[in-house]
Amino acid sequence: MQRNDEMKLGLFLAQAGYHEGAWRDSNVPANGGIDIDHYALLAALAEDAAFHFLFLADSPSVAEQDNAAIARVSKNDGFEPITLLSALSSRTREIGLVATATTTYHQPYHLARMLASLDHLSRGRAAWNIVTSGYNSEAPNFGEKELPEHEMRYARAREFVDVVKGLWDTWEDDAFVRDKQSGIFADTTKLHLLNHKGHYLSVRGPLNIARPPQGYPVLVQAGASDAGIQFAAEFGEVVFTAAPSLADGKRYYATLKEKARGGGREEDQVLVMPGLVPIVGRTKQEASQKLEKLQSYTHIDVLIATADRWLGAVTDLRSTNLESLVPKALPQTNLIQSRQKVLLDMAVRHKFTWRQLISLVSASRGHLMVVGTPDEIADTMVDMFDQRAADGFNVLPATVPGGFKEFIELVVPEIRRRGKFRSRYSGRTLRENLGLKRPLNRFTQAGASSS
Repeated sequence: MQRNDEMKLGLFLAQAGYHEGAWRDSNVPANGGIDIDHYALLAALAEDAAFHFLFLADSPSVAEQDNAAIARVSKNDGFEPITLLSALSSRTREIGLVATATTTYHQPYHLARMLASLDHLSRGRAAWNIVTSGYNSEAPNFGEKELPEHEMRYARAREFVDVVKGLWDTWEDDAFVRDKQSGIFADTTKLHLLNHKGHYLSVRGPLNIARPPQGYPVLVQAGASDAGIQFAAEFGEVVFTAAPSLADGKRYYATLKEKARGGGREEDQVLVMPGLVPIVGRTKQEASQKLEKLQSYTHIDVLIATADRWLGAVTDLRSTNLESLVPKALPQTNLIQSRQKVLLDMAVRHKFTWRQLISLVSASRGHLMVVGTPDEIADTMVDMFDQRAADGFNVLPATVPGGFKEFIELVVPEIRRRGKFRSRYSGRTLRENLGLKRPLNRFTQAGASSS
């Protein structure tokens, strides 16, 4: 398949919006994180606009380390992704459902079963955002003092994904015949044991649910460190990355596609979808005022805690002179290495003070942020797409539902006018809508090649 001329769009689901101060906006529901109707509204807006998927991030922990920050953030009161997306599967018909789940603290059998269930519930619209845990706060929730080393987390993830895919293959597509006349429910000649015994995992199988409608739910990844890019090139079908500029996006896009080709994959089967934080105004000044208002809602304790987390917890910002310039280098983190690099590169390039950097982190976390008119935002999106810096975008509205409604009403018509975004769904499953092939079963492939 060749890359077509239309970009892919996802909606990053958030309780209040991507900006840390969003929950204080008068038009944002303060209890959105635990209100199914709030998420159903966002899903309906995205589906009516023909977005490809809903994307739900996750961490199984309270990431902030002190009560001063915990008291002022809104994201510690929200649903677990697979639970929420299973509920939304019954309130939607066509949009994809991307659930984040860590390979560091899940077991592959449980996760393979849950994701297969979501794919069946949604009739082929599920996707798995594969992550390795990136916050120290997660480790004590699972009986550990600290996270495993970065490279070890990726080594386990590689084995974990292979096991999950193997479990999805343990039943062939037509194994469940459900023949009342003969009394045969399952054809056991089409049943395969996985019998995996690896360095990190030992899993026998088979899975106790039929092979997912899509073969595998779509595999989403967000790696941008050296280990992460290699992992994404091997496994990722949709890759969510932080590309704060056209140059950053082109560099990442070219690197990932080259590595994917080097691994024998087809380039169009690896879709690069950077995060986009659009703040839309009918004028540039109006858009800037919206951002300023959100920044005014964000307390210094939240600014510092957020920046410290995304910089990898290697700084002591509370004792740092915030008017001093950000240094060119910080100690390497064992947490999210790629984001630390993105943020430091931005700070050095723009000669940011610490105060400027922590303000930016609260607004965009290093993603591409465009503050401007619908034309300006559309220009940026089309430029990124046409210059091979993106195959589409994961849209991260600063506030929801208001900021997302403005994007749909003002920006989406403009990118459609330019012929860069569809107006209706073209396929039945998420794979079909994204132009991704349905994977063959490894056991039937092996049988065919040996016969």
